[in-house]
Amino acid sequence: MPPKFDPSQVVDVFVRVTGGEVGAASSLAPKIGPLGLSPKKIGEDIAKETAKDWKGLRVTVKLTVQNRQAKVTVVPSAAALVIKALKEPERDRKKTKNIKHNGNISLDDVIEIARIMNPRSMAKDLSGTIKEILGTCVSVGCTVDGKDPKDLQQEITDGDIEVCIRIESGKYLTPLQVKYKSVSAVLGATVNFIFLDTLYPIAKS
Repeated sequence: MPPKFDPSQVVDVFVRVTGGEVGAASSLAPKIGPLGLSPKKIGEDIAKETAKDWKGLRVTVKLTVQNRQAKVTVVPSAAALVIKALKEPERDRKKTKNIKHNGNISLDDVIEIARIMNPRSMAKDLSGTIKEILGTCVSVGCTVDGKDPKDLQQEITDGDIEVCIRIESGKYLTPLQVKYKSVSAVLGATVNFIFLDTLYPIAKS
């Protein structure tokens, strides 16, 4: 026989849901039933937690279970964050099919998403994470500041857009402040510097 389940043990369960909708209890039951939780109640808790910010979007939810109580935490993907930044009007998912996310977001939005995704990114530094998010924008189908995200990726690679981490007294500044400055390069070209104050280091060890 398998060992008896300890209710005091902390267990993390990940489920994929549509924000604001109560999922089928049959899909939750195999994962949370053995932990002593009610699939119907957990489905309602997930719908309540995701209704405000993630309604209609497919997101991953982490359930932290201990003593037959579950804490719901949304773990959004880069694509979900990009689609959320588009601020698209609410649609009926059952009536509207094959939705095209061909809107436009700002570079500020991309940097903010990169800051959120940085701990889960495999990129060496923040500029790499920003390029990853721009790649997600390509997949989603939107533009960034009216440009093709691939063009912005190339500009970062070529150094036309430089992502800098400003350090004060050897420490990373805590508030996120994004400022744009234009300077004339030697050849007369305009270089955009993004000064980013953030908690995250320049490069990961």
